[in-house]
Amino acid sequence: MAISNDDLFKLVRILPEEAKQSAYDFLKFLTNSPKRPDWDEIDLMEPDDIPLSEEEERQMNSTEFVSWEDAMHELNLPTDIKP
Repeated sequence: MAISNDDLFKLVRILPEEAKQSAYDFLKFLTNSPKRPDWDEIDLMEPDDIPLSEEEERQMNSTEFVSWEDAMHELNLPTDIKP
């Protein structure tokens, strides 16, 4: 699937401030990775020693399920974009 830079830029422009750091970190990860690992490779990786933030702890301990549409609404993103 080919995605144009313009489409990516549009999404970045409408990101809420609180989501920009996560988006930046993920894009940086994608550009620095020559090949993204698959789930089997991820399963074999050693865990890092970086402690989870309070928000990450909360998310890990949550049983709450958030649908695609709800997540998009929460981030103020258009819901007509397919996952």
